[in-house]
Amino acid sequence: MPPTLASLVHHSALKLTVRAGGDRLDVPVRWAHVSELADPVPYMEGGELLLITALKLDAEDPEAMRRYVRRLAGAGVVGLGFAVGVNYEEVPRALVDAAEEEGLPLLEVPRRTPFLAISKEVSAAIAADQYRAVTAGFAAQRELTRQALTDGPEGLLGALASQVDGWAALYDASGAVVASAPEWAGRRAARLTADVERLRERPAPASAVVGGSEHSDHDDRVELHSLGTGRRPRAALAVGTASTLGTAERYAVHSAIALLTLTTERSRSFQAAEQRIGVAVLRMLLAGEPDHARAVAGDLYGGLLDAPFRVLVAEPASARAHADASSHARVPGSADRAGDPLGRLAEVVESAAARSGETVLVVPEG
Repeated sequence: MPPTLASLVHHSALKLTVRAGGDRLDVPVRWAHVSELADPVPYMEGGELLLITALKLDAEDPEAMRRYVRRLAGAGVVGLGFAVGVNYEEVPRALVDAAEEEGLPLLEVPRRTPFLAISKEVSAAIAADQYRAVTAGFAAQRELTRQALTDGPEGLLGALASQVDGWAALYDASGAVVASAPEWAGRRAARLTADVERLRERPAPASAVVGGSEHSDHDDRVELHSLGTGRRPRAALAVGTASTLGTAERYAVHSAIALLTLTTERSRSFQAAEQRIGVAVLRMLLAGEPDHARAVAGDLYGGLLDAPFRVLVAEPASARAHADASSHARVPGSADRAGDPLGRLAEVVESAAARSGETVLVVPEG
C-alpha cells in the first residue's frame, strides 16, 4: 500500500512527533513537498505532506495560522511537517491550535532530520508500492492466460472476478450475456444490456462506467469495455467492483481485454475459414466430386452423406408470403410453428424422408 502519515511517524529513523490530528494519520501520502511560500496552495495538487520552517510566516499569530491552515486543508494537503530548531525552537501554539481546529495532522520534525530524508522515504515507499502493483499485474496476466487456454472465456472471467474481488461478464455482438462469473453475476449483467448497446454505437475501442454513484440504482461500480479490432465492437466486457480499480486490478482488466479480443478475433477467423471450406465442399458435391469433397472436409463436418442425396434450399420471399403460407399450408400438429413457414416445411420434409427411409439434413438460416 502507499505510504501514510502513520508509516512515516512509525519510521524510527525520522523521529517525527505528532502535535495535532493524531486521529487522521491513516491517509495516504502522494508526495512530500517543501515550500516556504506564504500561500503554496496554487502549486499543490492534493495529497501532499507539506514541509515548512515558517521562514515567511508569523507562526505565532493565531488568525494568520487559521487562514493558512484552512487554505491547506481546503487544497487537500494531508499533513503539515514543521521543522523545529530553525526559525522556531518549538512548534508555535497558534499553529497547533489551528491544525487541531481544522483536523489537519501536524508533525514536528526535529532539527537532525532533514526534509530530504522524509522526501526520500515517501518516494521509496511509493516506488515499492508501484513495483508490487506491477508484479501483481504480471502474475494476474499469467493466471488469466492460463485460464483462457485451459477453460476458455469462462475460466478467464472466473480468474478476473477473483483478481478484482468483484464480478465479470462477457457479451456478444448483440448485447446478450455469453458468460459471467461468479454464477450470480449473470442477473446483474443482464440488466446492463441497454448500456452495452449504447457502447456498441461508439467506435472501438470504447469504454464506459455505470453505477457506483449516488444517482445510480446499484451500489457497485461497473466498467464496460468494447472488444474487437474493427470499428464496430464484436463483443463487450463488464467488470463490477465495490470501488475504483487499483493499479494491480487495472493491469488484470487490461490483460483480460487483450486476451478476450484475441479470442474473439480468432473465433471469427475460424468461422470465416470454416464457411469458406463449406462452400468449397458443397461446390465439389454439386460438381459430382464426392471423393475430393471428403478429402477437403476431413472430419470437420463429420461423415458426408453417400450419394444419391437431395438438397432442398428454401427461403421466405416476403412477410406476405409468410402470411399466405400460414393460411394455405397448415401441417397437422404444427400449431406451435404457425408463424414459421420454413419450420413447417422442414417438418414436412423430415416426415416424408422418414416414410421413404431416407436421411435428411435440415440446416437453419445462419
